[in-house]
Amino acid sequence: MQLGRRARAGTRVLGLVPSKRRSVGAVTPPSRDPSRLPRLGELEARVMEAVWDRGGWLTPREVLDVLTTERELAYTTVMTILVRLWRKGLLERRKDGRAFAYHAVQSREEWTAHRMGELLALSNDRAEALSHFVEAMGQADRVQLRRLLRIDR
Repeated sequence: MQLGRRARAGTRVLGLVPSKRRSVGAVTPPSRDPSRLPRLGELEARVMEAVWDRGGWLTPREVLDVLTTERELAYTTVMTILVRLWRKGLLERRKDGRAFAYHAVQSREEWTAHRMGELLALSNDRAEALSHFVEAMGQADRVQLRRLLRIDR
């Protein structure tokens, strides 16, 4: 079964390439090209921030109420962004009356760690990349990292 136009577009957004095999939904891992990493658009990032900040399950109306303090948005725009984030696997949803309520799959910190891992995977020399990362950290973060590494042993 071939992917439809919208499904193919969704795989490109996620940084995935449809597989040449014909199995349903099969995708190959993203390439090492940084331009192919999944990204959040500006509005997607703002919606994720609202979901993380509020916690729990939020309807599109509740997300809209949080975001309209910054600028006017249409209800349908917020619904579209929530569906996109759900399709990307960043949100889970459940029926709440006539609408869906959405909840983040990962915490903000888990998402950040995931993104850091994706970026590290792009490096040809992981040790060098980690070395530069640690050098760029502030002293307090380096102390915390040492503490965490001792606990992990």
